[in-house]
Amino acid sequence: MADINIYNPEKLGPPMGQYTHVTRVKANEFLFIAGMLSGDAAGNVIGEGDFDTQTAQVFKNVEAALESAGASWSNVVQFTTYLVHSQDIPKFMEFRLREFPKMFPDGKYPPNTLLMVDRLVKEPFLVEVQTIAAL
Repeated sequence: MADINIYNPEKLGPPMGQYTHVTRVKANEFLFIAGMLSGDAAGNVIGEGDFDTQTAQVFKNVEAALESAGASWSNVVQFTTYLVHSQDIPKFMEFRLREFPKMFPDGKYPPNTLLMVDRLVKEPFLVEVQTIAAL
């Protein structure tokens, strides 16, 4: 079982969203999950043109990848998020404010780097989330 310590050093001040500055991990195994998109098992885009629906599907796909390795949200040590439109940042923050307390009930949200990109692998995709977990 991984020893995961998620915390905010006092010298850094509070995070600017639903994340924490640092994760310190002692683990036997790491799980690196490729950037998840809002596709379904058949390769269809879920929520074309709808950021909220795509974001929900992305995190469902991350959860499925975690479960495939016997892991859960409690094993996540870092996210990297890619958005196509900066106008979607408030929607992403709203999703995290609403959903992260359910996913991370201890209130320890993994570090997240948020990046803006020109586009993702297919034009209809609006959000992608890469995940690292420790087991």
